[in-house]
Amino acid sequence: MIYKAVRGTKDILPDETGKWQYVIKSAREIFDKYGYSEIITPIFESTELFTRGIGETTDIVTKEMYTFIDKKGRSLTLRPEGTSGVIRAYLENGLYNKPSPVKLYYIGPMFRYERPQSGRYREHWQIGVEAIGSDNPALDAEVINCIIDLLKRLGVGGLATQLNSIGCLECRKKYIVALKGFLEGKIDGLCEVCKERIEKNPLRILDCKEESCKSIFKDKKAPKILEFLCEQCKVHFDLVKEYLKLLQIKYEINPYLVRGFDYYTKTVFEIVSDRLGAQNAIVGGGRYNNLVEELGGKLTPAVGFAMGIERLLLSLDTLGINIPYDKKVDVFIAYLGDEALKKSLEISLILREAGYKVLTIFENKSLKSQLKIADQYNADKVIIIGDNELKQKTVILRNMKDGTQRNVEFPNLLKEIKNI
Repeated sequence: MIYKAVRGTKDILPDETGKWQYVIKSAREIFDKYGYSEIITPIFESTELFTRGIGETTDIVTKEMYTFIDKKGRSLTLRPEGTSGVIRAYLENGLYNKPSPVKLYYIGPMFRYERPQSGRYREHWQIGVEAIGSDNPALDAEVINCIIDLLKRLGVGGLATQLNSIGCLECRKKYIVALKGFLEGKIDGLCEVCKERIEKNPLRILDCKEESCKSIFKDKKAPKILEFLCEQCKVHFDLVKEYLKLLQIKYEINPYLVRGFDYYTKTVFEIVSDRLGAQNAIVGGGRYNNLVEELGGKLTPAVGFAMGIERLLLSLDTLGINIPYDKKVDVFIAYLGDEALKKSLEISLILREAGYKVLTIFENKSLKSQLKIADQYNADKVIIIGDNELKQKTVILRNMKDGTQRNVEFPNLLKEIKNI
């Protein structure tokens, strides 16, 4: 029996890992420019961390978490998102004593039991940023600018920011009353999931992808949360827009944009590309000023974003963007016979210590077969060692770019390779 990967998971094969590493390397370089430091948190946490942080009525908590009981009877959950774990680490390790905002980023796998589809898996990798400790709207704009810088680095064009404010808890109370009033008499038109959401979490109805639910909000009388912002939230949102203009970032107001977690407050956003069709969202995020307090700390503002690497790579493929990753070797050593193999190992050691990528295969193949393998690895140079070369204490050094080759004595090999 040949075992297969569990449904919703995916092997990242060698031909793909170069692309992944390029995306991750690019993210680290951009985040470093913005003053972020990497944090690595555990893959599983206390279940309560996510139920309190994300929200007990959200789809993630009610339907999608991988939860288990450990040997001491504790309820643990594989992390479905990164922010809650980062905030837990921020509080537990006293990072609040550092100058604000504390800027952190993470890269790692998340786990959600949802229907697998293109670019979306039950185990998926996320890149995320959290800036903790400042309520300044300029920070919201800078976070958005950080994402756009990364996407531009990767070659993504046609970018725009979908922007909204969902206000503070007080704003939302008034809006929810108006929203429920608007939906009276329209309940039959909602999908079955949204019929349950009316009482538990009515804001989630705005995020529903079912056409029956989306069509309801095409009514001009549908209330918009921006109409219910308190003065403080309105000023904050106006300043975010002002700073985005200052940074020359295009944005569109989407009054029905909400995020899937209960911890969001004020600014929420998605970065989209007009070149991706219907599934145009690449990354999303927003401000979450109450989460630190909800998880046991003092009232502390924060803002961040997260994007899925799989989704991002799929977008790059859709856009026809070729990731410039290096999978070639510098030197391939082809040998004929056991004694030549011994010499190839000695040469490999010298070349690797000098910083070269060196590949040797360990099977008795013909020279022709070995040279084909060298081509497959895009080797710049090939060293050929056989009985004649061993007797003469030389190797054949071939330049694969122009096909020229010459005999080189052992002591001069490193110098000659550097000269090519």
